Amino acid sequence: MSSGFTLGTVPHEEKTENGSVANAVLITNLKKSYGLKPVLRGMQLTLPVGQRLALLGANGVGKTTLLRILAGLARPDAGTVTIFGLDGKDDAQKIRSLVGLVAHQPYLYEELTALENLLFFARMYNVGHAEARARDLLRRVGVDKRINDRVRALSRGLVQRVAWARALLHSPRLLLLDEPDTGLDQEGTALIDSLLAEHSQQGGSILFTTHQLERALQLADSVIVLGHGRVAYQAETAQLDLETLQRAYGEAIR
Repeated sequence: MSSGFTLGTVPHEEKTENGSVANAVLITNLKKSYGLKPVLRGMQLTLPVGQRLALLGANGVGKTTLLRILAGLARPDAGTVTIFGLDGKDDAQKIRSLVGLVAHQPYLYEELTALENLLFFARMYNVGHAEARARDLLRRVGVDKRINDRVRALSRGLVQRVAWARALLHSPRLLLLDEPDTGLDQEGTALIDSLLAEHSQQGGSILFTTHQLERALQLADSVIVLGHGRVAYQAETAQLDLETLQRAYGEAIR
């Protein structure tokens, strides 16, 4: 019996005039359940290259599940996924080199120092001039004075900063961010804003979740509100105000 899993089937991918793929992410009819509980119910999503998309919705609506699927940490039950024209199943290894993830779980080794963590991941991604790159990123995220401290000795905010350095280490084209402000103070949030702006200026794409509607309007080119496992609302932020977004959000999560 077929499981309905068709991730290996690549949907039609439009291309730009110079032949490059037009979309960083293209999702068609994505489905995912945990046991008998459906989370994603035939979701459709497109993220053009170079764009910033905010993913909104109530807890448990599937935002984190979607990011885990895109990062290769979870497998959908059905649907198609391509990232920069690469098939989410057959090209998983290539995709990992193009994606940087910041999640609730930092994906760091607590017994290693901040620097040792980055050097470990640098070897995984074949990063050139690894130590110089790691030290520069740790300096940029404000952890240079704790570079030789074990991760387990760092505060939640500092761990989050190291996680950001890890995510940026291999210069990913796509950033997947699950509540990226978690654990950060005002200074840390401003730092993240500057890193995101730099990533965008270099042509990078960003997909992030947030519960802060004001932040979504500030940081994203467009927003999507998930409701009951599907896209319930979508709009460009240039044509959107906070009141309209609040109303759409409230209707979507009913």
